[in-house]
This record gives sequence, structure tokens and C-alpha cells, in this order.
Amino acid sequence: MALLAIGLLIFLGMHSIRIVIPEWREKRIERLGKMTWRGLYSLASLLGFAMIVVGFGDAGGEEPVWQPPAFMAHVTALLVLIAFILVAAAYVPGNRIKPRVGHPMLLGVKSWAAGHLLSNGEPRDFLLFGAFLAWAVVDYAASRRRDRAAGVSYPAGGPRGDGLTVAVGVVGWAVFAFYLHRALIGVSPLG
Repeated sequence: MALLAIGLLIFLGMHSIRIVIPEWREKRIERLGKMTWRGLYSLASLLGFAMIVVGFGDAGGEEPVWQPPAFMAHVTALLVLIAFILVAAAYVPGNRIKPRVGHPMLLGVKSWAAGHLLSNGEPRDFLLFGAFLAWAVVDYAASRRRDRAAGVSYPAGGPRGDGLTVAVGVVGWAVFAFYLHRALIGVSPLG
């Protein structure tokens, strides 16, 4: 469980620098250059992510804290579907979701993490999904506050962008739920 915790600290810590010490971040970017900063940021994030993956696998087999009811798998599937659509909204241009919520990827992380907390009961699950949920809540609030202070607005979208966003999200969710989740995680979320 220690490797998982350290990986989370590194990964989420790197993703929290802009929240906690934005001035320090700007000074590093000025000193190192944007590309060097991005490279170091990416390397540290990849290291943290690898530690999370290995640490999560190693931490399995502990006594569950709670036994979720079977129907929670369906609630999780719905929340993860919403998460995929929100993540798509962060990248598909011309949708009306991003202007409305500001940071759809962070809302997607919240939906994904909350869903997985509902259907998993081991201590490693609480650590992994709880950490991501807490981080996403804090980062979303900080990002929205930063946007308001800077007067950031996102271009308005329309029905075509919304349709494409939903289609990309649903297809991505279906591929992951029916094929990749079992192959990569070892669990078939929908039975």
C-alpha cells in the first residue's frame, strides 16, 4: 500500500502544483523554459502513475471495508459513462458542456472516482479513488476561481458539438467497459 500512496503523492502532487504554489511553478517555467518544465512534469507524472498501477496491484487482497450491493456496479457504470462524456467535452470543440461547466475533465474525474468508491470496498480502493476524488474537488474549485479572476470564458457551442461529444464519450465508454477494462484491469465491470 506504501507504493500506491507514494505514487499518488507524486502524481497528484505534480497535478496540484498550480493549485498550491502557482508562483513557484511560474518561476520554474521562466527559469527552465516551457518545454523543459513540461518534460520534467511529464516524467514525474509518469513515474507517479506507474507507481500507482503497480502499487494498486500489490495492495490487493486485504479484507474489504464494506461489501457494496450488486446494483452499485450499474450505478458505477452510469457515473463512468457520464465521466467519459465529460472528458470528451474537454477536447471536442464546439460543445455546450465546456462553456457551462468550465473544466469538464475534472468533473469527469470526480464522477469516475465517486462511482468507483460506490462499487469497491477494499482499503486500496478507498485510497486510490478517494485521493482522486478529493484532488478533483479541490482542483475544480481552484480552476473555476482562477477562471473567474482572469475573466476566462469558453466559446459557445451548439447541438452538433454536443452530439459529437456524447458520441465520442459513449463509444469510448463502451470500448473501455466491454473490452479494455478486463484486459487492462482484470475485471469485467458489467459482468
